Amino acid sequence: MCFLCGYRIFNGTIDEVIKKVMDANDKVHIVSGNPEVLYNGLYNRFIYDNFTSKNSVIIPDGIGVVKPLRLKGHNIQKIAGIDLFMELLSNLNEKDSVYFLGASNDVLNMFIKNVQKKYKNINIAGYHHGYIDIYNCDYIINDIKSKQPTIIFVAMGAPKQEIFITKYMNELPCKIFMGVGGSFDVISETTKRAPSWIINNNLEWLYRILKEPIRIKRFKKNINFIFLCIKDIYISNIRGLHLSKNT
Repeated sequence: MCFLCGYRIFNGTIDEVIKKVMDANDKVHIVSGNPEVLYNGLYNRFIYDNFTSKNSVIIPDGIGVVKPLRLKGHNIQKIAGIDLFMELLSNLNEKDSVYFLGASNDVLNMFIKNVQKKYKNINIAGYHHGYIDIYNCDYIINDIKSKQPTIIFVAMGAPKQEIFITKYMNELPCKIFMGVGGSFDVISETTKRAPSWIINNNLEWLYRILKEPIRIKRFKKNINFIFLCIKDIYISNIRGLHLSKNT
């Protein structure tokens, strides 16, 4: 583990994080730790307490998290939320069942069809679109409880999906919870993911903005988070110098 702006960030491979969450005895919330999600947490005590609890695993999802940690001296690699999502689906055994919550009805139906085609043995306990009032959705909660899924993926976007998971995590029977943003749209093929050369050059964020200019408003949170990271790195360096002088 390594630390950034008060968060414990997982430092390992996709296989290692899968083993960690699959072997866990308690419930686990996998947080796709991109700058926007982590920034939201810093200004929302409700989800911050969840993010920093022993039940959460924050993956370094984005260069805006990976680069500051490397500047702090950590040898860390990016783990994209969608890549982990798909790997988890591949690693589910026949005893596991999954519930999908999110996207529009049309996107969700195409997503389910593609998932069933790609993952032949997947046990889908249930699914529902994401256009719900998360503070008044007993019918959804009761449906999930009745289906008893092992894992739930919530694709409502940040911070709605994180608030939903935090609010109902203790109430629901699932072992693993993960917010997956726009992953249903990508797997349904209604939205294209950036070409591999863009992903490999850490420019996926720019690709998304060019495809959806409205995202520029949300990108301000990324910029603000970077400034907080710079402050965190500066404070860490000062502490390091102070400790070295006293040893």
